[in-house]
Amino acid sequence: MTAAPDENLVPPAGDLSRLAELHGVATSYSPAPGRSVPVAASAVVAALAALGVDAAGPAAVRTALAARERELRERLLPPTLVHWAGDPQGPAALAALPPGTRLRVDTEQGEHRDTTADLPLGVHRVTAAAPDGRTGHAHLVVAPDRLPTPPGRSYGLLVQLYSLLSRRSWGMGDLGDLAELAGWAGRTAGAGFVQVNPLHAAVPGAPTDPSPYRPSSRRFPDPVHLRVEDVPEFAYVEDRERLSSLLERAERLRADVLDKGALIDRDAVWELKRQALDLVLAVPLAPGRRAAYDDFRAAHGRALDDHATWYALAEAHGPDRQRWPEGLRDPRSAATARAREELADRVEFHTRLAWLTDGQLRAAQRAAREAGMPVGIVHDLAVGVHPDGADAWAQQDVFATGTSVGAPPDAFNARGQDWGLPPWRPDRLAATGYAAYRDLLRALFRYAGALRIDHVMGLFRLWWVPQGSAPTGGTYVRYDADAMLAVLALEATRAGAVVIGEDLGTVEPGVRETLQRRGVLGTSVLWFERDWEGDGRPLPPERWRADCLATATTHDLPPTAARLTADHVDLRDRLGLLTRPAAEERAEAVADAAEWLALLGSLGLLDLAAAGPPGSDEEEEIRAVHRFLLRTPARLIGVWLPDGVGDRRPQNLPGTWDQYPNWRLPIADREGRPIPLEELTASPRTRALLNVFAQVTDGRITRTGPRARGLPGDSLT
Repeated sequence: MTAAPDENLVPPAGDLSRLAELHGVATSYSPAPGRSVPVAASAVVAALAALGVDAAGPAAVRTALAARERELRERLLPPTLVHWAGDPQGPAALAALPPGTRLRVDTEQGEHRDTTADLPLGVHRVTAAAPDGRTGHAHLVVAPDRLPTPPGRSYGLLVQLYSLLSRRSWGMGDLGDLAELAGWAGRTAGAGFVQVNPLHAAVPGAPTDPSPYRPSSRRFPDPVHLRVEDVPEFAYVEDRERLSSLLERAERLRADVLDKGALIDRDAVWELKRQALDLVLAVPLAPGRRAAYDDFRAAHGRALDDHATWYALAEAHGPDRQRWPEGLRDPRSAATARAREELADRVEFHTRLAWLTDGQLRAAQRAAREAGMPVGIVHDLAVGVHPDGADAWAQQDVFATGTSVGAPPDAFNARGQDWGLPPWRPDRLAATGYAAYRDLLRALFRYAGALRIDHVMGLFRLWWVPQGSAPTGGTYVRYDADAMLAVLALEATRAGAVVIGEDLGTVEPGVRETLQRRGVLGTSVLWFERDWEGDGRPLPPERWRADCLATATTHDLPPTAARLTADHVDLRDRLGLLTRPAAEERAEAVADAAEWLALLGSLGLLDLAAAGPPGSDEEEEIRAVHRFLLRTPARLIGVWLPDGVGDRRPQNLPGTWDQYPNWRLPIADREGRPIPLEELTASPRTRALLNVFAQVTDGRITRTGPRARGLPGDSLT
């Protein structure tokens, strides 16, 4: 017989639900239309605790509920308000102020006003003084109605930068390779953009987690991507003998990957670059370079200082800050201040690295624009950061402790997911006018022509998993999506940048519509675009949405050649990842590809009689897939660069760790032979694929540069 729970420990469901609602914590969720799943009370209590609310027992819940209701009842203004520039009504909270309330607005531009009318774009400070003596303060985000839209319709290349080795890179693709690819793609292939994986700073140490989606910092880029030879001070290094030795080792590392089939070894690349950069950074900066460096430091202020300090401390004590001396775990402690002085040389080293990497990122964007690209480089914003990394250490006040971001159980993953990334606290973001979020976006938009936001649904809500619980034991916590989108619109508009949201998978009703209304492009992947509300068949091109980036695949999915031949099923079977018999999985995959190829044939995009069974003429079938994407109204069309040479291996295979070399594969041909950048751009197969986009088709795609021209090979007539 099970004992009844102690009524003093279990909070009443009604009070707990009300408290959770007032803090944006869900007590149930809907994994499918018409189905509701209750959330465990323990998950609700844990999420509230991470928000600084004690709900451990009925008395605590009653106290917290009374305090929250009193706070909401008595406050004049919420911490952050939003005013969309085209909305004549303005924020409802201002309209609801008591008659006779006096307002003072301190604008971002340094002006003082007594009205919120005709405010410029920006984040302003509002003070309200009511006749009853109450005073309220709020941040007011004045944002444009919509984000910038792409300047015309264009196509671009999608690539994981580390996989794009040239004969000049040091064992993995770098920013010099990115600039070269952008210059070639814009001038010769008429591409409008190049999209890359997140280039955020990684957690140091060997072995480093190779995933670009679990960074130490999203605010600053990773110097492992530097082209060392392109740093101006490289030419003046005094110890040429040591530098030559490092260059020889780099050449061997590159040859191991390109010529001997070795995996990309990020740690080995960084160790060589670190030693070389120690020599390069010993060269004094010339006056103009010193002035530019000083400007960069002033622009990033304490954030940059904290970032460099964390890396210096990680060098001295290891990257796990839980093992640091206790005083160093607080970025504002006296012990940290002393350590910063003691490690001044290493702090300066990492500060310089951030500046150099930022400079080469901006140079790549300039190269893209000078090559005629209307968008340029599309950078990727990961959904979160490592719990012990630089951002989590420096911004402890805005991260929720004791919990991590993940996903609830769904049709594709019955056990849910825990990504191990601490979420931002929505209450702290609002209290600071979203300062951390604004700073992050501003840093990325310095060098991005567009920004892809991974799991863009996180602007609305995130699944919080309590530490020690299974992913099924989490709950959703809501963010102020209006404020998150307003800040995004403001910073994107200031930068003139496009924003693409990765909105694949289960999406809360209304989210896609809201994103579209504000100008955030979605992501549509061919194999998922079916008539799910009808007969389930492939969606014809005219029924695709226009406001999206349309692609055939992504870094987490099989390349197109593997999808057409069902090779991806064989790979998962070899690794023991299938949940059904291999024959059943393969038959389903073959049928799926056949359905799509039949649609391509019916549209005149593929000669089925000549093509034969699926995969028998994969080059022509891959071109036909992209002709189909061209038929859709999508504003942007992405071409997975490895598809240009028939690579069959996914860059990342979800559900694996050491069973598969995730994030460590160079681009290779259909036989698995690595293809360097120089060979890839000269490949007749690559050129034939890109030539699908070589001319106007019903006025829907145009060449994007004065020097852009068609490539020899196949063309769409």
